[in-house]
Amino acid sequence: MHIRKSRARHAITAVALAGVAALALSACTTSGSTSGSTAATGGTVTVAVVNDLTSLNPSTPQGNVDTNGQVGYLNGAYGSGFQYIDDNYKIVHDDKFGTFEKTSDDPLTVKYTLNKADKWSDGEPVTADDMILGWAMQSGYYDSATFDEATGEVTSGTQYFTPAAGTAGIDQTAYPAVSDDNRTITLTYAKPFVDWELFNPIALPAHVLAKKAGLSFPADLTKLLKGLPKGDKAAPTAPDATLKKAADFANTGYDITAFPTDKDLLVASGPFVVSGWTPGQSITMVKNKYYAGGLKPKVDKVVFRIIPDSNAQVTALQNGEVDIINPQASADTLTALKATSATVLAGDQVSYDHLDLNFGAPVFQDPKVREAFLKTIPRQQILDSIVTPVNPKAEVLNSQIWLPSQDEYAASVKQNGSDKFDKVDIDGAKALLAGATPTVRILYNTNNPNRVDEFQAISASASKAGFKVVDAGSPDWSKLLPGGNYDASLFGWISPGAGTTMIPQLFATGGGGNNNRYNAMNDVAVKTQTTVDKDELITLEQQIDKATFADGYGLPLFQLPGIFGVSSRVDGVKYMGNQTGPFWNFWEWSVKSGK
Repeated sequence: MHIRKSRARHAITAVALAGVAALALSACTTSGSTSGSTAATGGTVTVAVVNDLTSLNPSTPQGNVDTNGQVGYLNGAYGSGFQYIDDNYKIVHDDKFGTFEKTSDDPLTVKYTLNKADKWSDGEPVTADDMILGWAMQSGYYDSATFDEATGEVTSGTQYFTPAAGTAGIDQTAYPAVSDDNRTITLTYAKPFVDWELFNPIALPAHVLAKKAGLSFPADLTKLLKGLPKGDKAAPTAPDATLKKAADFANTGYDITAFPTDKDLLVASGPFVVSGWTPGQSITMVKNKYYAGGLKPKVDKVVFRIIPDSNAQVTALQNGEVDIINPQASADTLTALKATSATVLAGDQVSYDHLDLNFGAPVFQDPKVREAFLKTIPRQQILDSIVTPVNPKAEVLNSQIWLPSQDEYAASVKQNGSDKFDKVDIDGAKALLAGATPTVRILYNTNNPNRVDEFQAISASASKAGFKVVDAGSPDWSKLLPGGNYDASLFGWISPGAGTTMIPQLFATGGGGNNNRYNAMNDVAVKTQTTVDKDELITLEQQIDKATFADGYGLPLFQLPGIFGVSSRVDGVKYMGNQTGPFWNFWEWSVKSGK
C-alpha cells in the first residue's frame, strides 16, 4: 500500500519523491475527467491546497509533506525527469528528457542518458555530474553511520544525506560508470532491485551544491565523490568536511520560512520554477524557459492557494478564486461541491490514516501496555464518523501493507492477527494494565478536522481503561514527527501507487519514514528490495504485516476517499489517487478560450 501526505499527509517516497512507494495498487474507481475542444495555450490555473510550503527539498524526513512534494513534482525536485506515474499507476518514461534502460539482468545494470538540450532553470546544463550527485544522495554509498535503535540517532560514523525514502536497493550499487561526453551514467547492482525502474538520478543541481560546499565547478564535486571510499560502518573514518558541507546544505538548506533571497534555492530542472511565495497564502510557479523534457505545460503559471478548510475551498471554487480543489473528503464537502457548477471527480486514494506507537518512548517499552492501548482504539467509530458518510462501503483497514482494493489484502488479513483489535476491549485493556495508569502523549495535526476527531475519540476511549491521554497536537506536527518527542502519532501516508520502496522506508532501521523506531522487521524489510519473485515478495510482506500486529506497532484506521472539484474554466484534469493529486498531469491542463 505504501503511502504518504494532509490534511497533513506525509508522502511515502518512491525512491525519487518525498514519501514511500507501495506495492502496485489497483487502479482507483474514478468519475472521469474534464476535457473539451476549446483549449488554448497560456493562462493561469489556481489550485487550492491544504498545507503550506515548508521546504524546496521534499526528499528529507522533515520536508516530506504533500505540498512540498507537489511543488517538487512541477519543478523536478525528485518528482520528474526520466519517468512519472500515470493515473493507472503505471511507470511512464519521458524519453525527451532522457532515456534509461536495463542492459543486463545479471548483474542488474541500468544505463541513464540525458538529452543534449537539458538545462537547469538558470541556464546551466544538466550533466552526469548531476546524476552522480543524485545517486550519492539516494544511495548512502559514503555513509558509515550506526544508529541507535531506540532513538534513531547516529551513535558512530557519519550519515551524509538523509533521504526520506531510505537507501534500500540503491545501496547495492557501485560508483557509477560515466561516459566521455558526461551525459550518461551506468549503475551496476550487487543484488537485484525490484524497483530499479523508479529510481531517478536527477535530484538537486550539482553546480549549486558544489558552490555551497566551497567548490568552483560541479566537476570538482564529482571528482571529490569519485575519490572518496565507500563508507564502512565497521571501520568508520572522520567525515569528509567538503562532502559534509554539501550534504548539510541539501538536508536543511532548502527548508524555508519565507521566499528565499538566495536564488540558488530556486534552481530547478522541471517544467516550472517557483517565482513567489507568500507564507500562509499562496505559492506561484511559472514556466521554466530552459525545460526541454516531454512534459511541457500549456499554461504559463500555476498558483497554489493555501486553504486548509474544506468548506472554504468549495467557496473559493464557487467564487472563481481557484480553479481546482482537492479538499479533505466529507459528506458536507461533497454535498456542497455538487451544489456548484464544478465538475466533481472522485475515487479512492492510495492513502490511509493510522495510529503509530513510538517504540522509543518509555511508556511503550512494555508490550502489554502497547497491546492495552491498541485495544482501546475505536476504529469502527472513527470510520463511521469520518469516512462512511462519503463512502458507505468503506471498512476498517486491517493491514499495514495492503489496501482493500488489492488482491493480497484479504489473504493477509486472515493471517496477520488484526482480528485481535476488531472491537474495543476496555476490560481486556484494564486486565493488561493491572491498575497502572500510563500517560500517552499523542502528536497530530491540530489544523486537520479529521485528526482532531480521531484524537478526541481515542482519548475518550483510552481514558476508560485508565490511560491518561495528553494532547500533543500541533500545526507543526510534520516538523515534530521525526524527532520522536511523543508517545503516539496520528497521520496519513499517501503513496505514488507503484513500487515497494515504502517498506524499508517505514520498517527498516534508520528508514526515512521509520519515525516510531520499530526495528523488529529490519532484515525482512531490506530483503523485500532484492526479492524479484512475486510470491516470495508477498510472503515477506505478509511476515511484516503479521509482526506489526503481534508487536503492537500501531493500527491502520481507514483508506481515504478522494474528491476533486474543477471549474468549467479548466480542461484536462483527471482524477488521481496518489500523492501528486490533481497535479499528476499538469502538462495536459489548459484554460478554455475566453475564460
